[in-house]
Amino acid sequence: MTDIEIAREAKLVNIKDVAAKLDITEDDLEMYGKYKAKLSDEYLEKIKDNKNGKLVLVTAINPTPAGEGKTTVTVGLGQAMGKLGKKSVIALREPSLGPCFGIKGGAAGGGYSQVVPMDDLNLHFTGDFHAITSANNLLCAMLDNHMQQGNTLHIDPKRVIIKRCLDMNDRALRNIIIGMGGKMDGVVRQDGFIITVASEVMAILCLAEDINDLHDRLGRMIVAYNTDNEPVTASDLKAVGAMTALLKDAIKPNIIQTLEHTPALVHGGPFANIAHGCNSVRATRAALKMADYVITEAGFGADLGAEKFMDIKCRKAGLSPDAVVLVATVRALKYNGGVSKDELNNENLEALKKGIVNLEKHIENLQMYGVPVVVTLNRFVSDTEKELKFIENFCKERDCDFALANVWEKGGEGGLELARAVVNTVETKESHFKPLYDNGLSIKEKIECVAKKIYGARAVNYSSEAQKAIAKIESLGFADMPVCMAKNQYSLSDDASKLGRPTDFDINIREVYVSAGAGFVVAITGTVMTMPGLPKVPAAERIYVDEEGKINGLF
Repeated sequence: MTDIEIAREAKLVNIKDVAAKLDITEDDLEMYGKYKAKLSDEYLEKIKDNKNGKLVLVTAINPTPAGEGKTTVTVGLGQAMGKLGKKSVIALREPSLGPCFGIKGGAAGGGYSQVVPMDDLNLHFTGDFHAITSANNLLCAMLDNHMQQGNTLHIDPKRVIIKRCLDMNDRALRNIIIGMGGKMDGVVRQDGFIITVASEVMAILCLAEDINDLHDRLGRMIVAYNTDNEPVTASDLKAVGAMTALLKDAIKPNIIQTLEHTPALVHGGPFANIAHGCNSVRATRAALKMADYVITEAGFGADLGAEKFMDIKCRKAGLSPDAVVLVATVRALKYNGGVSKDELNNENLEALKKGIVNLEKHIENLQMYGVPVVVTLNRFVSDTEKELKFIENFCKERDCDFALANVWEKGGEGGLELARAVVNTVETKESHFKPLYDNGLSIKEKIECVAKKIYGARAVNYSSEAQKAIAKIESLGFADMPVCMAKNQYSLSDDASKLGRPTDFDINIREVYVSAGAGFVVAITGTVMTMPGLPKVPAAERIYVDEEGKINGLF
């Protein structure tokens, strides 16, 4: 059966019954129908002094067409913890509409390790992304209106930083001209769209501690520079109150369930290749107060999502992970070793030996943070005992616990081996978490630290525009912020074609800007885009509503 068929056959229980497992009453919930709800501010205040549970991050090797199944493993591990008698909560990001209609077709786990209701989650859900899009675009509208209505802030039309956003892949909107037409149609200038999940408003919502912190962070957003080369903020435009009003409900974490009725907090959704790639701080903190074990994930490979989880989210929120689960597959490692996609089902130890260097680099990277690592293989039918044993020995030689996961086929039952390994690691190995770099380093030093230590780069090259931007950012007093690297997800380098563990390569920094409200500096590498495009055959072509009103084609 397909993922959506499995999800459709599931017997969901009322979300208030799922929440009751965590001692959450109906009064603590703000219902969005029978199967989804938001946690009230009153409930979050009530649990704030509870003891924290254990925080487990799930990450992966660089994604390949062979598939890794990181979210599926995250959900399966959370379900397995419940079977071990642990009170567990899963903390995930919300899916973006762009990939749902582009390549991925959905992002709710898979097989018997899914969060549901799948259709709702992958489409409009509780409206959080629509609120973020509206708040961002309100700010843009107020900026352009200010320039039209006299421009008392002396905004330079050629130095507007903020871009409009849309939660859809649409390459035609990357670069546009606005204000065309008559005198009353606005100031003519170049503009562009980014995808909502790359917006600073998304990052702010995911890092804000509460509604007051959200308001203050929105106010610090730099939207443009004036003719004296001074920053203009959202606060200067008097847009912050209205933006906060639009986000008043969106900042509250959402609770839904897995196929086995394990509670899941699904909130926020910044991409990890072009943003910081983690679910909201509010949801993670709440989960830690609600459960023995919190299973969360960070987007794409460990070089992106996990690095940003450690160096941005944990640093900003004062979080400390107790263990990291690193997901790989035999097929993906053979793909990294040069095997074509149609040959991956055949045993090939030589290719495995070549491709496992990608896994090796991610293990080394994660161990730099002082956190114990458990490697898990998301198992496929084609995996052979020789291949599995080779990888297990490889991991144990590098001081990593190892477990197989068969959660797509068997749900929580298929994750018991992994759950036991995680519990054993947490109980026997102490985490000595520390970020990769110190805040006191210069922006370039931080960029080069990530590029050389995490990616394995030889050197970092900067465009002249990036050089000027860094100098300006440091002159404005933002040098102590962490860096958020925007890089392709398929390779440790900034060249997607370089698989395995590339060496002797440079990282090329094309653009740098500050997200002052979010609290980090963004460095864009190579050709990565903040507004993706649709593929030649979009997933949207396969999505339809049948005669019974059911959505088909999401997977």
